[in-house]
Amino acid sequence: MIPVLFIITILIFLMIRLIPGDPARLVLGEKATNDAVEAMRIKMGLNRTLYAQYMIFMKGVFSLDLGKSIVYQRSVIDLLKDRIGVTFMLTCVSTIFSLILSFPLGYFAGVNKDKFSDNLIRGATLAAISMPSFWVGLLLMLFFGVRLGLFPVGGWAETFPMQIRALILPGITQCLVTSALLIRNIRNSVVDISNLDYVDFARSKGIREKNVRNRHVLRNTLISTCTLLAMRIVALLGGSVIVETVFSLPGIGSLMVNSIFNRDYPTVQSLVLLIAIMVLVINLLVDILYSFLDPRVRL
Repeated sequence: MIPVLFIITILIFLMIRLIPGDPARLVLGEKATNDAVEAMRIKMGLNRTLYAQYMIFMKGVFSLDLGKSIVYQRSVIDLLKDRIGVTFMLTCVSTIFSLILSFPLGYFAGVNKDKFSDNLIRGATLAAISMPSFWVGLLLMLFFGVRLGLFPVGGWAETFPMQIRALILPGITQCLVTSALLIRNIRNSVVDISNLDYVDFARSKGIREKNVRNRHVLRNTLISTCTLLAMRIVALLGGSVIVETVFSLPGIGSLMVNSIFNRDYPTVQSLVLLIAIMVLVINLLVDILYSFLDPRVRL
């Protein structure tokens, strides 16, 4: 993880600077004089060499001093503290909804292979994958928020119960694609594993069908499912900008887009590095989980 993070810091630092535009000019406006822009560049440290700027960035990473946002004029650490909780809660709610939907439906479809229920579930998953998340979010907002008034149509709240209530519709919107992919994966894994020799051998020993499915089929299904789930959690963390924009949630997704458009180097660098660390940690946890699911895997 250490060399990967080191390479990521270099890529983050260089690629953000490939975006056209001068941060100093964006801060002062188009009518600012060249002298004022140059003075702002000196104040922001943009007049130094790339190597010097990178060393300042790395020093801030190790000291947890990620600098000050150019756009928001606040410490990047304070911005992350305010925003990361919203995205983290949204990801948790979406993941819980995905697990609640995917495991029963995927297992049921796999057990009833090629029957009407299996075809119906597969058709529904294909439809869920095909629908854009912003369109689904708007439909849910209009029906459950505007017409029925069951959930807020957007924004954030102060109390925890109201925050959970505000995340119901965004969580459902974001979980549809993940649920559909997990359902298809679980269904295919159940079908494939059920036809393997060791499953037939377990049945031939007189083990009850319930135990065969739980101990031999379902447990082995979890291996590939955990891999896909980890990939989807990473996608939920990094791709929450659309849902956060539709439902006006103050998360890191909307912060990322605003920072990129305004060439806010310190904020973008810190956000991408934070997401990269989360990705590596999630992959590490999945690797550890493999050792519990599959006896052949050792730490």
